[in-house]
Amino acid sequence: MNISDFDYDLPESCIAQTPVEPRDSSRLMILNRQNGHIEHRIFRDIADYLNAGDVLVINTTRVIPARLKAVKTATGGSVELLLLRQLDDLRWQSLVGGRKVAVGTRLDFPKTSIYAEVVESLEGSERIVAFSQPVNDLLEELGETPLPPYIRTRLENGDRYQTVYNRQEGSAAAPTAGLHFTPDLLMALREKGIRIANCVLHIGLDTFQPVKVDRIEDHHMHSEYAYLSPEDARTINDAKLAGKRIIAVGTTSARTLETAGLLSAGLEPSEAMSTPNICPWRPVTAFERDTNLFIYPGYRWRVVDAIITNFHLPKSTLLMMMMSFASKEIIHNAYETAKSEGYRFFSFGDAMFINS
Repeated sequence: MNISDFDYDLPESCIAQTPVEPRDSSRLMILNRQNGHIEHRIFRDIADYLNAGDVLVINTTRVIPARLKAVKTATGGSVELLLLRQLDDLRWQSLVGGRKVAVGTRLDFPKTSIYAEVVESLEGSERIVAFSQPVNDLLEELGETPLPPYIRTRLENGDRYQTVYNRQEGSAAAPTAGLHFTPDLLMALREKGIRIANCVLHIGLDTFQPVKVDRIEDHHMHSEYAYLSPEDARTINDAKLAGKRIIAVGTTSARTLETAGLLSAGLEPSEAMSTPNICPWRPVTAFERDTNLFIYPGYRWRVVDAIITNFHLPKSTLLMMMMSFASKEIIHNAYETAKSEGYRFFSFGDAMFINS
């Protein structure tokens, strides 16, 4: 498949620059993935489309203050680090912005005694940097929240780029489909009999990297840490066996769930597209490991029955996933409708509930 199949025109005025208040007052498009039927609601109305016994699966990752400003010790040149993943006490996989930041370059962080050195050069602007001391407890002082580059308005309250249920630190970006939930809405869902299951996927490099190949099959998906506990796996399996739906809140929850489904079948995430005809569902397995699952049209969904998601960037792996869950034609029409109806796109934008 060609990358042009996943492109669309989007006026800049459609890109949300700030979140709405309250969180659950964003708009919600209801999309039937079988026939393309569309309804327009408000996000807090999601309860009308969920049934007792359904399971919402949320990603409880927390965004760290991962954007750090530094200067080269030798020249004073400006460098920006985006911490993607911690490798050990001192070393971090990072995206590096700046000129000629080669292996051996030492970086200083103004107004501190902390420094770092580039110890390995990876693909593109990706580097491994080693800090002079552990910085986990210092990131609030050193760093800032790494908002996506298309958001140009300063965020006054950093918590608005966190879900209300965040727990485990480790992401370089927020699982934005979850930004629409409030504590009151979650309580109302529980009172209706809807169960909540947790997972973790620490969002890393592919959130910031556009697909650059012509054939999407040639795209290399980077690995990200994911975790599904035995208790949450049991909740999901019990619901499936009872004929209830598993609803992924966001693409990261969907990737975690589908990884669990592949692992239960004895398959690696990288094998997903080469083995489309395996049993569509079997009890998912708990796991803690990296996943590089890349979902695009042709993928056979095994666990997820419905998805709550935002509107995604053109040519992104997230849009490809949605065009796998529904069809390219149905998603394209939904996006065109969203533009004409004034929906807000991307991280701080409105939401879509894709169901059957």
